Amino acid sequence: MELETALEAVRGRGGAESLEQVLGRYNEKNRATFKFDPADEEKRKKLCEGILNILEKDTKTSCQVACLEALRILSRDKKVLVPVTTKENMQILMRLAKLDMTEDSLEDVSNFPVIVEALKCLCNIVFNSAIAQKLSLELNLAAMLCNLLKKCKDQQFVDDIKCFDLRLLFLLSLLHTDIRSQLHHELQGLQVLTEALESSFSIRWTDKYKAAEEHDGSPLSLQEADCAIEALKALFNVTLDSWNVHSENESHQFRYMAAILRHCLLTMGPTEDKTEELHSNAINLLSNIPVSCLDVLISPSTQEETVLKYNGMNMDAIQVLLDFMEKRIDKGSSYREGLTPVLSLLTECCRAHRNIRKFIKAQVLPPLRDVSNRPEVGTTVRNKLVRLMTHVDLGVKQIAAEFLFVLCKERVDNLLKYTGYGNAAGLLAARGLLAGGRGDHWYSDDEDTDTEEYKSAKPNINLITGHVEEPMPNPMDEMTEEQKEYEAMKLVNMFDKLSRDEVIKPMGVRPDGTMTPLEETICQYQTNEQDSSDSD
Repeated sequence: MELETALEAVRGRGGAESLEQVLGRYNEKNRATFKFDPADEEKRKKLCEGILNILEKDTKTSCQVACLEALRILSRDKKVLVPVTTKENMQILMRLAKLDMTEDSLEDVSNFPVIVEALKCLCNIVFNSAIAQKLSLELNLAAMLCNLLKKCKDQQFVDDIKCFDLRLLFLLSLLHTDIRSQLHHELQGLQVLTEALESSFSIRWTDKYKAAEEHDGSPLSLQEADCAIEALKALFNVTLDSWNVHSENESHQFRYMAAILRHCLLTMGPTEDKTEELHSNAINLLSNIPVSCLDVLISPSTQEETVLKYNGMNMDAIQVLLDFMEKRIDKGSSYREGLTPVLSLLTECCRAHRNIRKFIKAQVLPPLRDVSNRPEVGTTVRNKLVRLMTHVDLGVKQIAAEFLFVLCKERVDNLLKYTGYGNAAGLLAARGLLAGGRGDHWYSDDEDTDTEEYKSAKPNINLITGHVEEPMPNPMDEMTEEQKEYEAMKLVNMFDKLSRDEVIKPMGVRPDGTMTPLEETICQYQTNEQDSSDSD
């Protein structure tokens, strides 16, 4: 009923009620509607057309807001966007959102609700329409959004405008690779977005890449947290291909960004969930920053700072990353999306920065004392990570194993001490290290020292399980030679059947430590033996 009434109103046949009142009632009823009746699709299309015709004319602000709210609700349905996604209609919404290339400041506060609603409409339309995404490039929408961000820089009461401006930039950079490239290379997107991120925090710089510590600082407001999160998401898209730094200016930009992200990690949101979302997006962005620029996450610690120190360096941000990692492990679900980014970041930090690696190892892999339990049994961070080494998700178990391997300076014997051979076999097979050795990366030569408890227990440790086992009686002690031979042949036949049915595939180890089918290993061994006898 409200749909027909709204349609009549935009056609100018609304009776005694004003258009604003009719649309206001329609908006109130459908505020939480995301699924629409397919039977009314044509009516909704006509309502969109009628609303855009009204918005093209000069009408009072309250009427524009009501029209834009209705259009935002209607634009949740992809099927009604055909009449909306034309160049002319996109330009109407861009005009209402103050998206232009002029330098006029945003002075009329009464227009802010119109700007916000127009940006919300553009967000829905761009997200739901491939045609709108192409038109955005043609209409240079990204450049105008960056210009609007600059206008917001020194203005009050513009947090909502900035938030939805950033959200639209995030969507454009996510859905259109050309716009992502344009933002990075033509529109100074890194600088503009970094400034927008910085403005969400009250940062007081004490050095080039060092912000003042605010240990008793108040948490961000909801609007500040939302703006920061949208800026982080947009920056993540723009920096996707930034592994290599090509110039001194780029290096400065990334270091400056990393310094802001360090402050972000030490900042709380208005709620626990919002804090986790803020830190999660900061970690995602840190993963895109060249690892050589991440040294700003730690800094020399002064005497008056009451912070976590290691070798004279401030490790507060690294501790936040560790706590975040453990919290995500304890969640027990969505490991690929929630855990792998922080594990990957910590792995790269440890590989490139010695102080970070030594600080993390002291907490994750402290010197072994009690080896009576398996490495995967227990509640320590080490126990939790070792359990992940045999996780069903290949990506999760690979990054967990890689993290522990790097903490062990990529030395096989050191890794096996903390995990046991059984848990580490997958990583070693993939790296061609089943026969032992170490990885390709170079680390400092400082030696790990074993505790006296570990040294005394070491001869009794089962290398496969990684712990001291109680002596078990040998079942073969009481067998005759005939029984032993029978059991041996029985086992051979079982393996043979499994192999013929292709349930298992017998493997051998090449001289270089990599796995290969057993037949190839035997052939190679026989060839080597033949060559050796010929030379003799």
